[in-house]
Amino acid sequence: MSAHAVIFDLDGVLVTTDELHYRAWKAMADREGIPFDRQVNHRLRGVGRMESLAIILERSPRAYGAGERERLADDKNAIYRASLERIGAKELLPGAVETLDGLEAMEVPYAVASSSKNARLILQRTGLLARLSVIVDGNDITRSKPDPQVFLLAAERLGVEPGQCVVVEDAGSGVEAGLAAGMRVVGVGPRERVGRAHRVVGSLREISVGDLLEV
Repeated sequence: MSAHAVIFDLDGVLVTTDELHYRAWKAMADREGIPFDRQVNHRLRGVGRMESLAIILERSPRAYGAGERERLADDKNAIYRASLERIGAKELLPGAVETLDGLEAMEVPYAVASSSKNARLILQRTGLLARLSVIVDGNDITRSKPDPQVFLLAAERLGVEPGQCVVVEDAGSGVEAGLAAGMRVVGVGPRERVGRAHRVVGSLREISVGDLLEV
């Protein structure tokens, strides 16, 4: 049965700001004297801000109270948001625009569902905001992936049953969230990261809109 709607994760699927996240977390961690490298950063993919901070603080030489954790998260976000002023259409990933064009031509609704609280700013800076009628981000949810809340809310706003949706994700936690929501899942990235998806591709360029809807 063909899907009636498609729900996209944002970063790593439609756009890429991974390096900006890494640099912002690195700047915060270096200032605090917390060991942080790309191996730890890999664990943050698809994870919300406070959950990401908790992973980073596993290697901290001291404990941080709740108020301090909020400050660290805010500091990281300030660094990251400043870096977003420099992004644009060049951050769009291969196949992103073509896939959205194809869905619109077939009159298939789609949404973005992201744990990021900066999703709308990223969409605006990359020129995608005006194309989306449904956006669910970190400001709308109380539970981050792998909890399915973000995808279920997107399906609700689209007016489509979860089982009639296809999720496109680049993170293991996002794949798990899509599966938990009862949706078909396309994983973008290496099989060791997204191999539990129903189909794995390197980018949206590698899958036609027709095949995407038939996953």
